[in-house]
Amino acid sequence: MLNRLMKALSGKSQIRGIVYAVLSYLLWGILPLYWKALKQINADEILASRITWSFVFLLLIMIIIGGLKDLKQVISTPKTLIGVFLGSLLISANWFIYIWAVNCNHVIETSLGYYINPLFTVLLGVTVLHERIDRWQITSLGLALLGVLIITFQYGQIPWIALSLAISFGLYGLVKKLSNLSSIIGLTMETMMITPLALGYMVYKQVEGTSSLSALPLNIWILVVMTGVITAIPLLLFAQAAKCVPLSTLGFIQYLSPSIGLLLGIFLFKEPFTRVNLISFGLIWLALGTYSFSRKEFINTLHKKRLIRFS
Repeated sequence: MLNRLMKALSGKSQIRGIVYAVLSYLLWGILPLYWKALKQINADEILASRITWSFVFLLLIMIIIGGLKDLKQVISTPKTLIGVFLGSLLISANWFIYIWAVNCNHVIETSLGYYINPLFTVLLGVTVLHERIDRWQITSLGLALLGVLIITFQYGQIPWIALSLAISFGLYGLVKKLSNLSSIIGLTMETMMITPLALGYMVYKQVEGTSSLSALPLNIWILVVMTGVITAIPLLLFAQAAKCVPLSTLGFIQYLSPSIGLLLGIFLFKEPFTRVNLISFGLIWLALGTYSFSRKEFINTLHKKRLIRFS
């Protein structure tokens, strides 16, 4: 009886976790719509506003959940602060590139970057953390590299937007893994460190008379303030999902975000998507599929399902 109850609770927890994961990646996927709504504001000032209001919102959450003691503990650890500062620079760079790319009509290339990111993370794991890699994962990295090379030859230049997003977010993930802080404390600290610079930059632009934040209508100002909310909410949902859902399941759900971005770029923003683009994306999709199906967590899940079916 107790075992059945525990299984039922575990099942409900996983379903809830999947809902959280889908919601978080869905929100990340439709972010281009949000940045397009702020297109009249320069990307650098959107970034500065996002950092500032994210810190305000996250600090409010920390106060509500009683997490200020944890923040003080992190602040008093110099070694941890170095990692947090590095993380703040990487996520700021990632945010700026993404916002700029969306508002300069490169949504498809941003989705390419986030398709590449999981594979770049594998490469970091092998080269930096000395994790083992099997032949299927080597194959997936080779296919992804081929896809990037094809699109590079088509454009006659390296797809730096996609690679910059993949590299900056991959390195950010590595720093987060090494720092071993919870997502909300880590992001609160990162935004706290960079907020003085963001505020100083916005003040400088105002004094110089070149700020695009001046004389904005009320509805746009509300969207600017809400950048903090749309930054924190998906992250908090993801953090909850990670507690309930197997890594293999999250691995598949994470492709929802760049897939939405790709569809928005093609059908809503009417960005060009050629046959060569399709071949390049196809190779990267094949690489992601090869990598996902080769993971031990996925194989173990299939094995468990077979055992349940035949028991």
